[in-house]
Amino acid sequence: MEDKTKNPVIDWKANYDVVVLGFGGAGATAARFAADNGAKVLLVDIAPYGHEGGNTRYSAQLLGTGTNFDELKEYYLGLTHPMDLPEDMVDTYVHGMCNMREYVKKYLGVEPVSFINEFNKIPAAYRASVCQEYPELKGHEAHDYTLVHNGWFDAALWKLLRQKILDRKDRIDVWYEARAKHLIQDPVSKVIKGVQIEKLGQKINVLARKGVILTTGGFENNKEMIQNYLEAPKLAPLGTIYNKGDGISMAQEVGAKMWHMDNYESLGLLHGLSFATPEGERSELFLSWPELNHGSIFMVVDDGKRYFNEITPNRHGHIFDHGAWRVPRSHEKPYIVFDQKQYEKIEAGKIPYDKFNEKLIKADSLEELAEKTGVNADGLKEQVEMFNRFVKNGHDDQFGRNIDSMASFAEEGPYYAIKMAYNVLNTQGGPERNTKAQILDANNEPIPHLFGAGELGGINANKYQGGGNLAECLIFGKIAGEEAAKVTNEVTDKASDKYNGINELADGEKINNIKLGKDQYLGESNAGIGGKLVVRVTYDNGIKNVEVVQNHESEDVGKKALKVIPERIVKENKADVDAVSGASATSRAISEAVSKAVKKAKKEK
Repeated sequence: MEDKTKNPVIDWKANYDVVVLGFGGAGATAARFAADNGAKVLLVDIAPYGHEGGNTRYSAQLLGTGTNFDELKEYYLGLTHPMDLPEDMVDTYVHGMCNMREYVKKYLGVEPVSFINEFNKIPAAYRASVCQEYPELKGHEAHDYTLVHNGWFDAALWKLLRQKILDRKDRIDVWYEARAKHLIQDPVSKVIKGVQIEKLGQKINVLARKGVILTTGGFENNKEMIQNYLEAPKLAPLGTIYNKGDGISMAQEVGAKMWHMDNYESLGLLHGLSFATPEGERSELFLSWPELNHGSIFMVVDDGKRYFNEITPNRHGHIFDHGAWRVPRSHEKPYIVFDQKQYEKIEAGKIPYDKFNEKLIKADSLEELAEKTGVNADGLKEQVEMFNRFVKNGHDDQFGRNIDSMASFAEEGPYYAIKMAYNVLNTQGGPERNTKAQILDANNEPIPHLFGAGELGGINANKYQGGGNLAECLIFGKIAGEEAAKVTNEVTDKASDKYNGINELADGEKINNIKLGKDQYLGESNAGIGGKLVVRVTYDNGIKNVEVVQNHESEDVGKKALKVIPERIVKENKADVDAVSGASATSRAISEAVSKAVKKAKKEK
């Protein structure tokens, strides 16, 4: 029989002190602080260059901030109620928020801006209502937002975090289009020794001598997980399209304990809706459109009936449900329904969605509208009759909508509907961690050398206060990076450094700064063995010159191809030339990159 206690020999192709999986706000923070504490770091992301950043880059850039520890703690306990959280975790989180202004000033190098006191994009009278989502809870007055400048929804915070990684390019390598697949765990000690990463069609085992930090975000783009954990057939993502739940799968493989798996946040129109979006695409975010919830208009689902008060304040997708604020169950056929006079009212105003009329469904009767949308016809007719009766009686008996926001539907058509989508800002579920950002196993013991931060296993449960996730990225990202760098019982496996030294973030910045003269064009390829290869081709009725301006072809024979192949291409005046023996991958990459550059040249000429 096979001895499962014997450590297998692993072919390590790269080795670092710390490997951080996920280049969003939490990952950037964790990598930065691990490097600042002496670690050599690899930061990996599934997204291509220019699309990294996770949900952080798409967010409002608001950092949850406290002005009084005891009051803010009371507020967060109220948000979590009736769920329980370990008190030391709450204390760590709240303490971090109460020090957010100092954090921003000290570690990001900018003067923090108070949302309530200084943000000039919103009138002062409305700022508290925007940044204190649950004013009925005690302690809410202690919550503010911090911004890194006087602006929002502009990726300003993300750009600072990204620049901190670029500033440390001598200590932090960055890989793009690299999907972490499996954590590699010692079968006896249970120490996480490294990670297997798929890149360029290869499986690369990367040793992490001190630890791996999971910051891969949630599972907004994993339909199976959405159906299993959130009881929704599908959700339209507002943020990144690259959060696929990989961190959850990897953590489960090594015995991690999961928490908050049914918690997620939405944002947008009404309680948290977008216009119907094809799968695999990001939803467009619209925060306010009064004509869609004031007048002869309401929201229905499959049975043709309403299910909430359409003018209820948007609390990240939560609606009031018998004494509690919850994210509602999703339905297959959510539609906004209205009549002709409401359509004229919408048309007379500013329509912020350019596909609104294109997606609009029109019908001469309610029966025809029900047939075209697929909602229940009897239910829809009954709902219109109820709605009109409420308007006549001066009270919405269903959900208590303010009667001043309601108007009777016309007795005759045409009628209109537009399909909506339940969206997802982010999920919170994932592996539970402790105050040292260590990921726990089923017995609440830390899994050695495994850490986590950000929305993967986020602390927020139940009701959600805006700014909480970004604050958590910075607070626990810093803790995770520092704790991983402190590890002393390092893994001692022998490992190759074949893939060390690749930094596609720095390369991308370099490429963006490459100057192109007359008749010069860039081409790139991922067909080599060491990452992206880029050429600058001079083309004028033929290939006049080929320069390799970026490569990571580390083998000696590969280096030979970098010299020989460009010379052959120019001499033969064609991209497809014979490969250098033993360096077919490098040769192929150069030829492919030149071919792309020539294609650009011919298109422009």
